[in-house]
Amino acid sequence: MRNSIIKTARLIFCALFISCAFFQAAVGQTTSVVKTLPLAPVQPVLLSTQKLAIAGLSHDHVHNILGDYRNGKVLIVGIAEGDKQLRARYQKQYNLPDSIFFDDLKKMVTTKKPDVVLGYNPVAKHIDIVEVCAPLGISVMVEKPLAATLAQANRMEFLALKYYIKLLTNYETTWYPSYQHVYDMVAQDSIGQIRKMVVHDGHQGPKEIGCSKDFTNWLTDPEMNGAGALNDFGCYGADLMTWLMNGQKPVAVTAVARHFKLKTYPKVDDDATIIVEYPTATGIIEASWNWPFSIKDLEVFGDEGYMHALDKDTVITRLNNLPAVKSVAAPLLTPNDHPIPYLQVVVKNRLKGITDRSSLKYNMIVMQILDAAKRSIAEGKRIVL
Repeated sequence: MRNSIIKTARLIFCALFISCAFFQAAVGQTTSVVKTLPLAPVQPVLLSTQKLAIAGLSHDHVHNILGDYRNGKVLIVGIAEGDKQLRARYQKQYNLPDSIFFDDLKKMVTTKKPDVVLGYNPVAKHIDIVEVCAPLGISVMVEKPLAATLAQANRMEFLALKYYIKLLTNYETTWYPSYQHVYDMVAQDSIGQIRKMVVHDGHQGPKEIGCSKDFTNWLTDPEMNGAGALNDFGCYGADLMTWLMNGQKPVAVTAVARHFKLKTYPKVDDDATIIVEYPTATGIIEASWNWPFSIKDLEVFGDEGYMHALDKDTVITRLNNLPAVKSVAAPLLTPNDHPIPYLQVVVKNRLKGITDRSSLKYNMIVMQILDAAKRSIAEGKRIVL
């Protein structure tokens, strides 16, 4: 009897063991099948549904938009660039089809009919884009600054207003969360009335940091760029101050330009300091191609506090006699976090983009400040506006 029970127990144990083995094998096979199933491709999210076109490829900032194109985030229907070697280089790097390239801007826009044209050509050639696009009702966004000279800017403004297009200027710092945080705090009267603004923008120099030859060739040309570091980096401070002062025009401008790197940049200034006077505040713009490192920052002094945007995200705030507080600004929300979605909103809504850092109104004041700075340097005196 006892032996029978033991045999029965052994049979049951063996059956359970075999069942478990089969179950584990089945599970293992199922798991293996699940693991090898191909993942569904992640579809890129478009930053804009607009048909975009590019005028010129000689500005190194064009890598930003072409990178977005390669990643499926934007729709580029045409590129106008006469330099075939430059075209070939970008075509290979970003796998661009032959069908989007044109030698002539007018032929490109009439053939492809883009919603907006983005300018990545020499600053002095921005006016050529507007001359072509404005009569066709095509809005334009150029890389900063708006133009090489105030005379060019005046003509561009006339065309934009005549043909009712949006003419915008893109600045890297427009998309900095830290700068928006400073602006919002000032707008809420958290630091009192603005008394002084200090903006630093510069680096070691375009050649020193490895800008392309196509870019530096016109960037260091006084006709094509309008100046050296004064135009290239001085425009940032002029734009930020105009924004912080709610579009108020300065009363006077005084400037000093230096030429430390005569062999490297023989034709243009490589360091500039601009003092911008307002009725109740003073702005100091420091622009340079002659610093030991790259810096873009913004300081604002008010009657009751101080704010310093150290970089893209970090802000130091000191109110009254309280200790300074270092914080990270909240991320910007779309469409105010990137030039392309912002551009779509502004072009579709005529009431947008009227008074902000990219607006034509504010950038005409920027051009007046830069023009006065150049005249101050040439004449050695304070220029009253």
